Amino acid sequence: MHVLQKNIDAFVKLGAFLEQFCDTTPVRKEGIANNDMFYDGFLHQLKLAEEHNGWFIRENLSFAMKQWSLALTREHLLEWLSGYDTRHITPKRVAVIMAGNIPLVGFHDFLAVLLLGHSVVVKQSSNDRHLLPYLSKYLEYAEPTLKGRISFTEDKLENFDAVIATGSDNTARYFEYYFGKKPNIIRRNRNSVAVLTGKETPEELKALGEDIFRYFGLGCRNVSKIFVPEQYNFDQFFKAIYAYRDIIEIPKYANNYDYNKAVYLMSLFEMLENGFLMLKEDEGYASPIATLFYETYENGQELKKKLEVDSEKIQCVVSNGFITGETGFGNTQKPALSDYADGVDTIEFLLRI
Repeated sequence: MHVLQKNIDAFVKLGAFLEQFCDTTPVRKEGIANNDMFYDGFLHQLKLAEEHNGWFIRENLSFAMKQWSLALTREHLLEWLSGYDTRHITPKRVAVIMAGNIPLVGFHDFLAVLLLGHSVVVKQSSNDRHLLPYLSKYLEYAEPTLKGRISFTEDKLENFDAVIATGSDNTARYFEYYFGKKPNIIRRNRNSVAVLTGKETPEELKALGEDIFRYFGLGCRNVSKIFVPEQYNFDQFFKAIYAYRDIIEIPKYANNYDYNKAVYLMSLFEMLENGFLMLKEDEGYASPIATLFYETYENGQELKKKLEVDSEKIQCVVSNGFITGETGFGNTQKPALSDYADGVDTIEFLLRI
């Protein structure tokens, strides 16, 4: 059987395995490959991930498992790869440096490297180190030819042919210094924005709450800023997102809310707030946790130009009929396999190295 086909089979089995963990109360299913060996162990890894990182609440872990179980179907994987010529790949060793802001955030890179027949050496963030090594064992069991092609390291990366590294603007400079001579994809800070016109339905605004609050806003696909028309009535926005008020019950979020609120009050910044989210007028894109930046606009065309100029800082633009390539309300954390981070085609890169 062709290598690619074997690798697809392994990830399809993993997708079916992960489907059991899509709800906060996992449900063990019949007929899942290697379940007897891996089900209880993965329950334990989820528990460890939750205990180790206060941001990884069970609800968000389940959401991440659900998104990956939906993506890892034969149909989706074949459709994703159908536009590429994968016939002549020389296997290489690819280093993947992962962020740890949301659960399994580096999984897309890991998947792409292994599917194409390369070997992966993973350097994980200490914030998210329990899930992927365990899922790697599952994959090796599902497809024995993957054994020896997956390794993890906490030491300095050595002996690799290419690198995919994700980090902050600061770490990106460090990555460029160390990895600049190798084929590389180096990702920096990005944030997502939403453009409101004032004509949104309550349902759209409620869905926008998902883009703002999922993973506590820690992901680059989370909306951290909204653009609103001048004289925008924020009452409708606050009313629609009231459904997310329970987020303030999570200690780490509440601490950030209290701290940032104190900073704003002491600095005499003007802001709007509703007890679990602060809105601050600001030209920046990266708003602190529990804060959403906003900026007003007069002219849609001018705003489009601004978004184009600032495109290197922006991951997703959430809107309805405003801009080409926009993301629908409520969908930022449900990317398709072909929605590449920073718009850089990982498969194309991995075929070229």
